[in-house]
Amino acid sequence: MKMRPGTQTGFLLCGKEWIEGESLEVRSPWDQGLVGRVTVATRADARQAVNHAVASLRRTRALPRWKRREILEDVAAALIEQKERFAQLIVAEAGKPVRLARAEVDRAVFTFKTAAEEAARLGGENIPLDLTEGNEGRWGVMQRFPVGPVLAITPFNFPLNLVAHKVAPAMAAGCPFILKPALQTPFTALALGEVILKAGWPNEALAVLPLSNADTAWLAEKEDRVKVVSFTGSAKVGWELKAHSGRKRVLLELGGNAALIVHGDWPDLDEAALRTARAAFGNAGQNCVSVQRVFVERKVFQTFLWKVVEHTAKLGVGNPSDEATEVGPLVRPGEVDRVEAWIKEAVEGGAKLVAGGERRGSVITPAILTGTKPGMKVRDEEVFGPVMTIESYEDFEQALADVNHSKYGLQAGLLTRDAGRMITAYRELEVGALIVGDTPSWRLDSMPFGGVKDSGIGREGIRSAINEMTEQRLLVMAGIS
Repeated sequence: MKMRPGTQTGFLLCGKEWIEGESLEVRSPWDQGLVGRVTVATRADARQAVNHAVASLRRTRALPRWKRREILEDVAAALIEQKERFAQLIVAEAGKPVRLARAEVDRAVFTFKTAAEEAARLGGENIPLDLTEGNEGRWGVMQRFPVGPVLAITPFNFPLNLVAHKVAPAMAAGCPFILKPALQTPFTALALGEVILKAGWPNEALAVLPLSNADTAWLAEKEDRVKVVSFTGSAKVGWELKAHSGRKRVLLELGGNAALIVHGDWPDLDEAALRTARAAFGNAGQNCVSVQRVFVERKVFQTFLWKVVEHTAKLGVGNPSDEATEVGPLVRPGEVDRVEAWIKEAVEGGAKLVAGGERRGSVITPAILTGTKPGMKVRDEEVFGPVMTIESYEDFEQALADVNHSKYGLQAGLLTRDAGRMITAYRELEVGALIVGDTPSWRLDSMPFGGVKDSGIGREGIRSAINEMTEQRLLVMAGIS
């Protein structure tokens, strides 16, 4: 498969690369240079992919656990061997700073290794059924089986690891899958598909299809032979898919505007400020758990604010290919326009721009705002850009209420040494996970991950995703002594 920048690449279907058809130009978020052209799959191609997936289910379901584990381990080994190739693809099409791109490859390796371990552990339980007179010699076994073809719809911001979070558990579970990558970042997904096929996954059980939004919606909503839709992206699109997907299992990992509470008893404000700056502005804030809202106890507010400003000023900003860069471009020029407009709206509404917010081509320098109010987009919506608001609070209960004043609920962070406040926050905060002692951006790829409210439904994390992609069946045996 040709994966060199500037070349034409086809989609993957039944182990083959299909070049013919309408092509789409993929351009660098950094300088709009041509990365390459990819063939866009059609609705007919999608239907054919489903045909193959359905036909392959008996084979993938029958793959022994050792074989699933071996394939997943071989994928991880190939990613290690091709780390720089994948990192450069991510830089080229996603505009992610190269150091962060390499870290993403490392995370994907861990994701596939974890899936290999879970494939080996995927089992069941014995159910005692000789519990009443007359049922002697009766016993039961409960096992998990793959539900069927999985449609994985992935975003641009983690074009390798978020793909891994969908396809690795599908493979561990024995499910065929159809992968629809973001049209901004198809090449990383296609390269991964190639690696998976070389590792021994059945050809007909994998398709990587760059599809239009309309054809993707048709596949998710109308093709009943697809049994699971796993979507990561915007809340608006995700909930629309769920509303029209009938009886399919729909897993949604959607947006957030992650909040961090900093209480005055935290011992190292300087380290906390450094972590906060990196968690807010790494990859230009294009992360669903990027720190967006910070609430700081008033007695340490000024100290913390200016420490964050100081550390933010030291972040490398600019070309994602530069080893020193931490804050690169936004993915599209339209996103630069939007984020710039949201900052302006907040300032015109009375907020103070403490630092950053300057437009430099495809980059917006890290913006720190204070004096924001509910109703401002930078406070209420997911910015998905290099913008952070920092506000003070007097009362801890009010800080919790401020965090909950959001339609999103993915992750939150809490910095305090007080166990009572930790337990109160865990009980009261409406989020999928509370990270105590760190920012809400912290994530280990094996842990359950997902949100509440508009942030989604279901959980990623390998074991959780496998459970979502499998169903339990009970076998009852009678008359056996």
